[in-house]
Amino acid sequence: MFEVPSLVYAAAGLAVFAAALLPRVLMRAPVSMPMVFLGAGVFAFAVLGELPDPDPLAHPDVALRLSEVCVIVSLMGAGLSLDRAFGLRSWATTWRLLAVAMPLCVAGLAVLGWWALGLGAAAAVLVAAALAPTDPVLASEVQVGEPAEAEDELEGEDEVRFALTSEAGLNDGLAFPFVYLAIALSVAGTAPAAWLPQFLGVDLLWRLTAGCLIGYGVGRLLGAAFFRAPRKSIRLAEHSEGFVALAATFLAYGAAEAVEGYGFIAVFVCAVTIRAHEHTHGYHRILHSYIEQLERLLTVVLLVLLGGAVARGLLAGTTWTEVAVALAFVMLVRPLSAWVSLARGGTGPWERIVISFFGVRGIGSLYYLSYALSEDRFMQDAPALWRIVGVVIVASILVHGITAGPVMNALDQARKRKAIRRTGSTGEAPRTAI
Repeated sequence: MFEVPSLVYAAAGLAVFAAALLPRVLMRAPVSMPMVFLGAGVFAFAVLGELPDPDPLAHPDVALRLSEVCVIVSLMGAGLSLDRAFGLRSWATTWRLLAVAMPLCVAGLAVLGWWALGLGAAAAVLVAAALAPTDPVLASEVQVGEPAEAEDELEGEDEVRFALTSEAGLNDGLAFPFVYLAIALSVAGTAPAAWLPQFLGVDLLWRLTAGCLIGYGVGRLLGAAFFRAPRKSIRLAEHSEGFVALAATFLAYGAAEAVEGYGFIAVFVCAVTIRAHEHTHGYHRILHSYIEQLERLLTVVLLVLLGGAVARGLLAGTTWTEVAVALAFVMLVRPLSAWVSLARGGTGPWERIVISFFGVRGIGSLYYLSYALSEDRFMQDAPALWRIVGVVIVASILVHGITAGPVMNALDQARKRKAIRRTGSTGEAPRTAI
């Protein structure tokens, strides 16, 4: 009785039920779904010694591929959920976060890694690049919900959720140039002549351009197939097949990676392009619902394994200096960088504070670190790098998980009260700055 395989099946069934129920049960509570499953992973792997060791250092390929699939599925979901039309002015908050906040985060954490943790230049840049992007996977509590189906709903997307969703969708790909820079520094050294041409010409210009163009092209083709095919029998939107969202994800990602473009960028751009077709069509909700459910299942698996890795010693040897650097990044570097980037923008003071604070770190960081280590670089620093990234992710899960529900609820209530005072009704005014 009570053999490990049977217990694993039973636990998996409970986990799937919990993944379906917890987001609704914990919507306004100071506890998040990632906190629950991280804790469940710690408990399970601490109690059941027969379970295999989920150490990412021992299983680098598993860590790389699982995190990769989870991130690209999440990016498709983020792009499909955005109601706001793409544009320079309408996405102004996003551009500020990407152009100012993200480079400041990379620079700030690289300096902390070099000065406080004693890492070399390449390792410091790598840990900064891995932790710089806001995660699209673990930030569901502070991101937009399902796509709108009516024109009046399109105007109701609040700035905080839009900014954090669009930022997470794009900066997960924009972190890649800095990862390549860290790899180049580990190979060629710090002399700019050895790495700058490759960094500017290939890692920035070519890979970004290829990712954007392929994502847009695939999105246009699939949007036409979904909504505007000449025959109704082959118009996929008429058949409500949600799983084709996964086909769009893999197609955009694979095509971009095949030509050395950034697949993360391609997936998000593809999703936003599909969303632009027939903007209020109900099929968007079907696509988004399928992706959201798949993303949640993948997230549960990764969080349980991360908790198991923590229980089995991933953070063993963590120093107080590493903890201090992790907390400084989560509580100071990201918030201050985002605060500076949003200065004199269109957000209200409270919106600016919330956007700045909720720079959730998570699965994307696991992928970037796994990717760099798969290049057979940084192996000497690998345990320390995993410790630092692990501490930051755990700190983010706890800090942001405790605060997300109450803060977002308070922000929604404040926005509603202001809308009532302004309109004299219970309807919410669109995009009201707070």
